[in-house]
Amino acid sequence: MKVIDTIALILIIIGAINWGLVGIFNFNLVDTIFGVMSWFSRVIYILVGISGLWGIKLLFDNK
Repeated sequence: MKVIDTIALILIIIGAINWGLVGIFNFNLVDTIFGVMSWFSRVIYILVGISGLWGIKLLFDNK
């Protein structure tokens, strides 16, 4: 697995865990750690979003 694929997968997992926490407990871990819509939390959201798009590519990779 390429390094970028591994990083994308880790960020997708982080995003999924955060969304699970929001859905179940109404608790946003990213906002709690880095501040509500701080510049750093926005960067994390952007990276997770880009990783989600990259994950679409991972679905169609022939191994």
